[in-house]
Amino acid sequence: MTTRTILHNILTSVIAFIAIGCTGSGTVEIPANHPDILYMGRIHWGDSLAPQFTYPGTTAMLNFEGSSISMKARPGSGQFMVEVDTREPFKINFTPTDSLILLADSLADGPHSVRVTYAIEGYERAPEFHGFNITDGKILPAPERPALKIEFIGNSITCGYGTEETDPEKGFSYDTENHTLTYAYRTARALNADFNVVARSGIGIYRNYNGPKEGDKETMMDEYENTLLYQPEHKWDFSKFQPDIVCINLGTNDTSNDNYDITLFEAKYRTFLQRLRTLYPSAKIVLLTGSMMNGKPLDDVKGALDRLAADDENIYRFDMSPQTGELGYGANYHPSRRQAQLMGAQLIEYLKGLIAEGTDTPQ
Repeated sequence: MTTRTILHNILTSVIAFIAIGCTGSGTVEIPANHPDILYMGRIHWGDSLAPQFTYPGTTAMLNFEGSSISMKARPGSGQFMVEVDTREPFKINFTPTDSLILLADSLADGPHSVRVTYAIEGYERAPEFHGFNITDGKILPAPERPALKIEFIGNSITCGYGTEETDPEKGFSYDTENHTLTYAYRTARALNADFNVVARSGIGIYRNYNGPKEGDKETMMDEYENTLLYQPEHKWDFSKFQPDIVCINLGTNDTSNDNYDITLFEAKYRTFLQRLRTLYPSAKIVLLTGSMMNGKPLDDVKGALDRLAADDENIYRFDMSPQTGELGYGANYHPSRRQAQLMGAQLIEYLKGLIAEGTDTPQ
């Protein structure tokens, strides 16, 4: 190798290093696959520069220095909630004409942090992270990944359907869906957990919303195996996330419109739990109800879950409060912001006790 070639290679390496991390005047582009971005959630890395995801709650976090920071995503990816340092969280929306959105500017000297969380269900939007741009700064070492791992499996209540709406007569809108207001997200943050969300509005364990009494195809039993919702060609690698606690909130859609068979529900749920136990031998599995069921459907589901919990000493039961309207309603009579807050407070306290019981569960 000639001296000229050696010098060329050194210069190329220096330029590449500056491009992804060195302080200097101008914009520093941080690619989505930079090792100092901390991700949470199910992500498909088919193209390492454009990680794909569909579930709400998918999160990207990083530490940096700089006077401003912008986020890049696929146009049309939809709504994200953003936290910069200790500022109030705010929502951004990648419309079909947006590929770069400013998150913060005029930042003081010194270290800063940013946390970006997908607020909606993305299976219709095909969202992708494309990285960040930092002005006059650099990326810092990644945030520490929390030791405690929690997975939330659920339906629209877990997704955040209509949590920003105050008129229950209004229908679904991505503009009023916000996962960061849900019981699941509040619980994960309060317990400082690394978390995964596998949820979709209308889904059930044996029957989806308004489905046939004998059961549906493409229920949670099927979709749980996939990294991306309704994309069975991308199977999830369960070794990537081994939860300490799994919280399941299903049954509302299974019993919708009083057209259900509780025996089929219980049988399918038992099969799902057996699958989870194979995947996560030591996880604490919590079977939840709340907050949209009442009357006979609620009693039937509670009875089925009680029987299922009796099969495994590491399966637990917890019922969050049914909604009464006192705390308002979200879209289509889904949990309001205040109802979701109550549900989160209840689950947080329950899981704190559960964690305290087991010294092998990270805290």
